[in-house]
Order: sequence, then structure tokens, then C-alpha cells
Amino acid sequence: MNDGTITLPWLVIRQDDNGNRYRVGRYATRAEAQKIADSLDGRGHKQLYWVERIGQNGTSSAD
Repeated sequence: MNDGTITLPWLVIRQDDNGNRYRVGRYATRAEAQKIADSLDGRGHKQLYWVERIGQNGTSSAD
């Protein structure tokens, strides 16, 4: 972050009932991402939401 950029390493991922996965958003902290995932999950739809962290190589991993 020395170059003035903001790091958003936490992703909220949605998976629908057909198995399709979509990135919902990127967040600075795990707590912020989890709050969003929990609020979306609480809506009662059949989608599954979870939080992943982007690694330093740019790939995500389930957390």
C-alpha cells in the first residue's frame, strides 16, 4: 500500500442453485465481507454466500 492504492483482499462469493458462482464485492476486512454475506444469506433465497481472501498471487482461497 505504499503507492497509495487501497487493498481489498476479501471477496463475497454467491453460488446459485445451478452452481454458477459470482463475485458480489470486494472488501477491506473479513468482518466487513462477512457482514455483507450474512445479510444477503438472511434474505431467504436459495443462493449460498461465503467469504474468500485473495492471495498475494491474485487467486482466491476459501476461508
